[in-house]
Amino acid sequence: MDGTILVADDDRTIRTVLTQALTRAGCKVHATSSIVTLMRWVEEGKGDLVISDVVMPDGNGLEQLPKIAEARPGLPVIVISAQNTIMTAIQAAEADAFDYLPKPFDLPDLMKRAARALEVKRRVPAPQPQGAETGKSDDLPLVGRTPAMQALYRLVARVMNTDLPVLITGESGTGKSLIARAIHDLSDRRTLPFVVAGAADLATMEGPATIISRARGGSILFDEVGDFDEEAQARIVRMLDSFTDNAPRIMATSQADLSRKLEAGQFRQDLFYRLGGVTIAVPSLRERVDDIPLLAEHFFARAEREGLPLRRFEPAALDLIRAYSWPGNVRQLENTVRRLVVTGAEEEIGRAETELVLGNQPAMEPLVGGGDGEKLSVSVAKHLRRYFDLHGGVLPPPGLYQRILREVETPLIEIALDATGGNQAKCADLLGINRNTLRKKITDLDIRVTRRRKLM
Repeated sequence: MDGTILVADDDRTIRTVLTQALTRAGCKVHATSSIVTLMRWVEEGKGDLVISDVVMPDGNGLEQLPKIAEARPGLPVIVISAQNTIMTAIQAAEADAFDYLPKPFDLPDLMKRAARALEVKRRVPAPQPQGAETGKSDDLPLVGRTPAMQALYRLVARVMNTDLPVLITGESGTGKSLIARAIHDLSDRRTLPFVVAGAADLATMEGPATIISRARGGSILFDEVGDFDEEAQARIVRMLDSFTDNAPRIMATSQADLSRKLEAGQFRQDLFYRLGGVTIAVPSLRERVDDIPLLAEHFFARAEREGLPLRRFEPAALDLIRAYSWPGNVRQLENTVRRLVVTGAEEEIGRAETELVLGNQPAMEPLVGGGDGEKLSVSVAKHLRRYFDLHGGVLPPPGLYQRILREVETPLIEIALDATGGNQAKCADLLGINRNTLRKKITDLDIRVTRRRKLM
């Protein structure tokens, strides 16, 4: 990597770490805690790349992006921020940042992005949309600092002003419709209607025409399109084929796996490919446990704005909240927090009352196997029957029990280790086994353990 990089961050540790890492990679680095100093360097012609925090003591890094582009067209800027909301990612994209990374960030990942920024010629900044209502979506509960959510934010930022159809997939309660609404509200179509269409809206021949007239060139969302019957699917296809100029933007959500429905003959192939211009997979809450405290704070603040008492979780209660499986995802978490706000007697919500509320809810949905709603045990049974069938009526070799246990045990331990960042103590606690037992199994099963290190 070769070039001069300007680093602006009010955190001395981050400045030091980035300076050392970039210098070792062969770059010259100028680091500062001041936006004023950064802008002076830019205006003096210094630097081939800027890495800047958003909130600084003397200014806002995002607000400087248009000034940097005006002073130095083509100078790439990587924005890093502890403000882990979708609006930060959207604003960074709209201000034409080269890239956006949340804090805490992965240092090797940042180094790769910096190398790419130095190699790729910066495009000319796009003009800012007039009258953009950038402030009104700050209340969206699309918050999270986990890599999965940050990747989702960046994808939303890239597709929001395209005409590509968007398919949003994910479990119930993850916020699929919310993301569709955010794409519309943050796009150039924000002043036009956003129409949500269900199966009932397509029950008659006049349904598609009515939907189009309501949309008036805005956005149409087909909610849970995987549940639409064959006739409704056919009407969508004919409607899409009739589009001309100024057609509405098409989005769809689906909790069901459409590829499985397609294979089973339950979903039209032509509709499948028409809807899948861009697919956005929304992670479940189980896949982004580190976002749970952030979401809880958001819901506590929302309840307070509505006139309810200010509450917060004590550490032991928060540990319990993080350990719960949340089959109903973000929607279930919001309802749980609201219930605890209303019923709690003290400002700090304790573990006992949290256990009481969670004890009346399902701990986990049936694990999904080969089909919609299929339990893991059913899927395993199918796999085992196929295994026996492959032996053509002859019994498999002896020792089947241990072989099958090993097949299940290995991926279980590998996934648990990955989920705990390679921390064997946490993994053993998660699995409910002794740490020495885990170590022995790692050795016996020849499982590779990788510790993930994060900056800050």
